[in-house]
Amino acid sequence: MIDFEIPEDDRALLDSIDRMMAREFPPEALRKADEAHDTPWHLLPKMGELGLFALPFPEEVGGLGKDWRSAALVNERLAYHAGIAATLFGTTVGFGGMSLLKYGSEAQKRELLPRVMEGRARFALALTESQAGTDAGAIITSARRTASGWVINGRKTWISNADAADYLVVACRTEPGSQGSKGVTMLLVPRQTPGIGMTPLAKVGHHCMPSWDIGFDEVEVGEEALMGEVGQGFKHTMSTLHYSRAGQAANAVGQAQKAVDIAVAYAKERRQFGQAIGSFQAIQHKLADMQVRVNQARLALYHLAWLIATGRPCRLEAAQAKLVATEAFQFVTRNGLQIMASAGYSMESDMQRMWRDAGLYTFGEGSSELQRNLIARELGL
Repeated sequence: MIDFEIPEDDRALLDSIDRMMAREFPPEALRKADEAHDTPWHLLPKMGELGLFALPFPEEVGGLGKDWRSAALVNERLAYHAGIAATLFGTTVGFGGMSLLKYGSEAQKRELLPRVMEGRARFALALTESQAGTDAGAIITSARRTASGWVINGRKTWISNADAADYLVVACRTEPGSQGSKGVTMLLVPRQTPGIGMTPLAKVGHHCMPSWDIGFDEVEVGEEALMGEVGQGFKHTMSTLHYSRAGQAANAVGQAQKAVDIAVAYAKERRQFGQAIGSFQAIQHKLADMQVRVNQARLALYHLAWLIATGRPCRLEAAQAKLVATEAFQFVTRNGLQIMASAGYSMESDMQRMWRDAGLYTFGEGSSELQRNLIARELGL
């Protein structure tokens, strides 16, 4: 039986997050960052001071030894305040920390895990290519072996926060002639390595999380860049994918709840025909449906977090949580705009920003269609 009671220490931690976000990144700062396309990197060490990054890591590597249920609660609460804060938490723990923990070398763990937990390391996962998005096995970026390491050539695209990253976790094809998931190797590449060129990509939303097109031109790295086994990179990436899907689900749930709360508050204040619009059944039903969708997504998220925490298989549940939560986020922001009308569509409104941002979640890190395919496969179809 899943226990939904939040432990007292987690409640205290969530209260600390509320205070930290109110102090370090209040709503007006988020609005300005979105307008300026700025990333609030100053939050990383603040999260580190609260111990947020150390939560899911075992004590033997310097972590706090908490399970993924605590991480999901933290991610959701950060997202309620600012989606970008949850994104920074998720990419640092998932793309960086969990990748190192699961398939990094002992030297990589010794050097980088302490920095991850202190909020002093930034990571970007360089996986997507122009022809290798949902079909990640179509990777053509190559890495050839040399006497001292590897030389990388190729191009990655739509890589989030790549320019400010300390390290790029790069998926490369290291076996010429191999196809699909075979022959892919993961390399940990310092961002400032010569031969790496980046071009920013304009997009509708997520302005606090810039995306980049990355070129690798004879980029040389040492043997110490190897993460895991040669040729097993696709398997290694899949081994940590449920963490990133849990993170995306938590991020979507937190932001979706914020959107519902904004719409409810507006419905109580906005008056038409002599009464608050929240008194009209049409508005009440929209808001009721919005909250139901968020609650359904939250249950899927907590179930997934429990499965991860107890070491149970969760391929289906990870796809399910990501699917339900991201589609719920789109649903509530779309209906929130309808309820708020021009007030929500104004660039001064938080609703329009979340509506723009929600568009990415149903195809980022695996589209809704891919999640449905994965669920069907797990059903034996």
